[in-house]
Amino acid sequence: MAQNWFITGTSRGFGREWTIAALERGDRVAATARDVSSLDDLVARFGDAILPLALDVTDRDADVAAVQQAAAAFGSLDVVINNAGYGQFGMIEELSEQEIRAQLETNFFGAFWVTQAALPIMREQGHGRILQVSSIGGVSAFMNIGAYHASKWALEGFSQSLALEVARFGIHVTLVEPGGFDTDWAGPSSRHATPIAAYDEIREERARQRGLQASMSGDPAATAAVLLELVDMAEPPLRVFFGINALDIVKPDYEARLANWDAYQPLAIKASGRQSPA
Repeated sequence: MAQNWFITGTSRGFGREWTIAALERGDRVAATARDVSSLDDLVARFGDAILPLALDVTDRDADVAAVQQAAAAFGSLDVVINNAGYGQFGMIEELSEQEIRAQLETNFFGAFWVTQAALPIMREQGHGRILQVSSIGGVSAFMNIGAYHASKWALEGFSQSLALEVARFGIHVTLVEPGGFDTDWAGPSSRHATPIAAYDEIREERARQRGLQASMSGDPAATAAVLLELVDMAEPPLRVFFGINALDIVKPDYEARLANWDAYQPLAIKASGRQSPA
């Protein structure tokens, strides 16, 4: 049976590829974008199967209205994908209050409001899939994108809690964690804090690291078939990497964390004021 989708951030990148993939297999998509003219070619191609919705995800009331409009138009919502977001570059000391707040408003609160709006609909119908587009930056961290990490780690935390809360209602939650891909995440859609000269050397070091990793960047179009496979799984994973190098980057990070916690377990026990269990 055809499924009904709600996808944010569909003007380019992952969002556009996934919108096309769903439409090509006969599903219907409520596709949101700040500028819906970017979807004109898809409307011409797919007609009533696509419902273009102008949306700024930082507007909570607009998020709720858009989700309700999609559900009313289609009769149900089977798949919700929170994809809208951007990358904020800048060392922690360089970030302004406006920049960090704007990053959280889009990447975190936008997904939070859309998720909240979809839950009553999915709970009532007894099924649904919520896919949160996180990042390798949601489980690990690098220099010069601390604001971005803050938004994605927050997304990861609330989504893991959400998965536990809604499983009994037939709702599945999956965190999609892309590594490097050939999107404009670091290009036109990104934002940059005013640099402080003291960090120039560190900034150059990170740029070299990104340059080395660029050769492993994935093709956004290749993710479409995998995304459909995830959506169709009876028991989808809570987390899944997209990209060839994500696991290689994250695995040593988590091994180091476990080693650190193990090494300092005596301090943890001492801080408890109790004896270590036998």
